[in-house]
Amino acid sequence: MATSEDRQRRATRHAALGEPTRLAIIDELATSDRAPIELRQRFDLESNLLAHHLDVLEEVGLITRTRSSGDGRRRYVHLLPGTLADLSIGPRLPVGPAVFVCTRNSARSQLAAALWQQVGGSASSAGTHPADAVHPGAVAAAHRAGLDITGANPQELGDLAAGTLVVTVCDQAHEELGDRPGWLHWSIPDPVAAGTPADFDHALHELRTRIATVTRAAA
Repeated sequence: MATSEDRQRRATRHAALGEPTRLAIIDELATSDRAPIELRQRFDLESNLLAHHLDVLEEVGLITRTRSSGDGRRRYVHLLPGTLADLSIGPRLPVGPAVFVCTRNSARSQLAAALWQQVGGSASSAGTHPADAVHPGAVAAAHRAGLDITGANPQELGDLAAGTLVVTVCDQAHEELGDRPGWLHWSIPDPVAAGTPADFDHALHELRTRIATVTRAAA
């Protein structure tokens, strides 16, 4: 959980990056250290204005400046490692045990559990009113994405929610179960309704994006 101090630090960094030239400088430094003269040339800045921008970025803890080990009269500007990661909105979730829930446990929740396992977490899925079998469209979409859910079976939520992260991935299940402390809800459209391969692929993509966002994994 972010503290007020953490949010204040992030807010000052966001404010510093709200100026277009400073954001451009950070974009440049994300891939390469640069000498001030190089930054001046790239962004057509007077030395006093560049110095101001660098002072602001250094004050909020985004950059540092070091002396060249070649020509000691020269300095280089570096983006400090990891300083951009904490600018993302929302907390990072640990990739631990999770249960994904939808109404029938035949598509979205099964795909979400498989994707969560793909990023290193243990996962299961359940339904409020489980179907008899996983939908073939979900199995096919998983296969296209390099996942295997052929052995999965729908099941009741029961006691699975105890002591673990619970994510409802359909509105009906969320509304039936209610807004419970510590639970998350992702409003993912039901691919079974239309039943086309594109609908299942879209649901899988939405789930992958959500998981990448909350875990900061590579999308």
